[in-house]
Amino acid sequence: MASLAKTKTSAVKESTFQWEGRNKDGKIVRGELRAATETVVQNTLRRQGITNAKIKKLRFKSGGSVSDKDITLFTRQLATMMKSGVPLLQSFDIVGRGHSNPAVGKLLLDIKSDVETGSSLSQAFRKYPLYFDALFCNLISAGEQAGILDSLLDRLATYKEKILAIKSKIKKALFYPIAIIIVAFVITAVIMIFVIPAFKELFTSFGADLPLPTLVVMTISDFFVAWWWAIFGAIGGGIYAFLQSWRRSEKIQMIMDRLLLRLPIFGELVRKSIIARWTRTLSTMFAAGVPLVESLESVGGAAGNHVYRQATRQIQGEVSTGTSLTVAMQNANIFPNMVTQMVAIGEESGALDSMLSKVADFFEQEVDDSVEALSSLMEPIIMVVLGTLIGGMVVAMYLPIFKMGAVVGG
Repeated sequence: MASLAKTKTSAVKESTFQWEGRNKDGKIVRGELRAATETVVQNTLRRQGITNAKIKKLRFKSGGSVSDKDITLFTRQLATMMKSGVPLLQSFDIVGRGHSNPAVGKLLLDIKSDVETGSSLSQAFRKYPLYFDALFCNLISAGEQAGILDSLLDRLATYKEKILAIKSKIKKALFYPIAIIIVAFVITAVIMIFVIPAFKELFTSFGADLPLPTLVVMTISDFFVAWWWAIFGAIGGGIYAFLQSWRRSEKIQMIMDRLLLRLPIFGELVRKSIIARWTRTLSTMFAAGVPLVESLESVGGAAGNHVYRQATRQIQGEVSTGTSLTVAMQNANIFPNMVTQMVAIGEESGALDSMLSKVADFFEQEVDDSVEALSSLMEPIIMVVLGTLIGGMVVAMYLPIFKMGAVVGG
C-alpha cells in the first residue's frame, strides 16, 4: 500500500512534442503539446479533431545553468514584448527559442506549456521556486488580477536590474582584495618553495654566519618545502568546509551576517546595499498594490541578511497589530534616521512607495560612491602590503650578499 501511494503521488515526467496535422476543415495546422508519451499526444489530437498527425519529440541541448542575470534579462524582454502588444505565449516562444543558454530556453518553454494547459502565469512561475521567488510570483499575480501585467512586468524588470547592479557592485568591491590576497599567497609560496632553497644552497657553501632575518625566512621556507601539500590542502579544505557550512547552517549564516555588518570598512558598504534592496523591494511591492503586511513577507527574504530578516519579521508583526511602519522601523533600531524620517513623510503624504523609491535611489548612489572610494583606498594599501611582504623576503635573502660585499670591499 505504501509503494502504491508513493507511485500515485510521484510526478510523471513530461516532454514537449511538436506536431503537424489536418483539422476538420482539411487545413494543415501545427503546434506543441506537453505530455508524458507520444500516445497521449495522439489521443489528445484525435479528441481535438486533428488527423494524420506527425509527432516529433523536441530534444533540448544540455548544459548551462539559469542565473539571476538570465532571469533579469528574460523579465525585461517579456515586459518589452508585452508592452509592444506581442501575445504572452508568443513572447515566451520568441525568448525561449532565441536564448543562447539551453537551460533558460527549456525553462521558458516548460512554463509556456504550463500556461497553454490552463495554468495562470503566476502559477506556472511558482512551479520553479529556484528561479522565481515569492516576490516575483506575487507581483505577477497582482498584475494578472489587476489586468496590468505589462506594467507590473516593466516594474519588476526595473527592480531586478537595480538589485542585480547592487550585487555586482558589492562583488566588485570584494573581488579585488580577495584576488590580490590569492595572488600574494601564490607568489609567496613559489618564492618559499623554489627560490629561497636555491639561495640556501649558495649560503651553505659560504660557511659564514647568516643574519637573523635570513635565518627566519629560510626556516619558514624549509617548513613550506616539507609541508606544502598539507598547507595547500588545509587552506583549500578549510575554505570549502567554511563555504559549505555557511551555505547549509542557518546558525553560521546568522553569525557571518552579523560579522559582515561590523567589519570596519566593508560593513558600512554591506549595510547600505541591504537598505537599498530593502527599500527598493518594499517600494516595488507596495506600488504594485500588494498590502503592506504581505509586502513585508517578501521584503525580509529579499534583504539577504539574517539581521534584517529578523527585524523585518518584527516590523511585520507590529504593523499587523496596527502600529505604523515608521514606529515599527524605529523600534527595530537598524535603520538610519534619514530612512525612518522619509518613511514617516511618505506615510503622512500617502506617497510611501515614492519615498521608499527615493531612499533606495539615495543608498544605491551611496553604494556606487563607496565602491569607488574603496577601490581608490585599497590600491595603495595592497601595494604597501605586497611590497612589505615580498620586498622583505627579497631583502632578507640579499642581506648575506650585502654583508659579503662589505667584507670583500673592506
